[in-house]
Amino acid sequence: MICTVTMNPSLDLSVFTEGFERGELNRALRQQIFPGGKGINVSLVLHTLGNDTCALGFAAGPTGGMLEKMLENSGIRTDFIRLADGFTRINVKLHDRDETEINGRGPVLTPADIEQLKQKLGKLENGDVLVLSGNVPAGAGSRIYRELMQCVQEKDVLTAVDAENELLSSTLDLHPFLIKPNIHELEGLFRVQIGEEELPLYCKKLQEKGARNILVSMGGDGAFMMDENGSTYRMQAPRGKMINPIGAGDSMVAGFIDSWLKEHDCKKAFEAAVITGSASAFSEGLADTEMIRKVRESVR
Repeated sequence: MICTVTMNPSLDLSVFTEGFERGELNRALRQQIFPGGKGINVSLVLHTLGNDTCALGFAAGPTGGMLEKMLENSGIRTDFIRLADGFTRINVKLHDRDETEINGRGPVLTPADIEQLKQKLGKLENGDVLVLSGNVPAGAGSRIYRELMQCVQEKDVLTAVDAENELLSSTLDLHPFLIKPNIHELEGLFRVQIGEEELPLYCKKLQEKGARNILVSMGGDGAFMMDENGSTYRMQAPRGKMINPIGAGDSMVAGFIDSWLKEHDCKKAFEAAVITGSASAFSEGLADTEMIRKVRESVR
């Protein structure tokens, strides 16, 4: 079982306009609504790739119910903790000449809420996969991912962390199987600007702190990886029209995990990560199997 945790999920409302004017009545040309949150994106792409996955996290109010229903309709099993107060946030993405985002505030978590999540994670079994991804809501704390990883530390559970700052750094000595900072998050961890030739040096520093496999996403410049044996891989981004970068990094995590579970080969998993991430970047939503196939063929 592959379990993803999204601490602060959302409904993502994309509104497309033409000639948006502040302070005036603007009419949408069209709109779309998607389940949102990094862990949820990972689950959706893993499902597209043929994996059995379960989305965990917190849901509140009528928007939380709508989120669960949308995921179930997409074939994703959910095991959200229902919160008594607040509501699952709505993020608005306004598409005009450029893109403007307004991210809502999620509900505040209590220690009892977090304890319920820990109890669920404690039921994972040897051979399961746990993905901890994205930012967290108020009440969770900046070391929550470390606390959640400790729930499975005594088991043979494959862990992946895609987060920034202390959410990521506090997990390193627990030896996560995969971490996926983007280049800006990597620079934030070390508070330096990092050139491409310096990537191996800083990935090695992360391994010295405990990380095993490090996948660094670099947007239009592709990606870099150092595996736990010290081998490094570099891949340019496949050619294609960038449509929507949101979810591309999450798709990379899904592509890597899917390939690793099938072949246990870091080089192939790295290539699959870049292909799957690019396929989502070239799509309005997350990548489907046809777009993934097209990008894979273009890489060959």
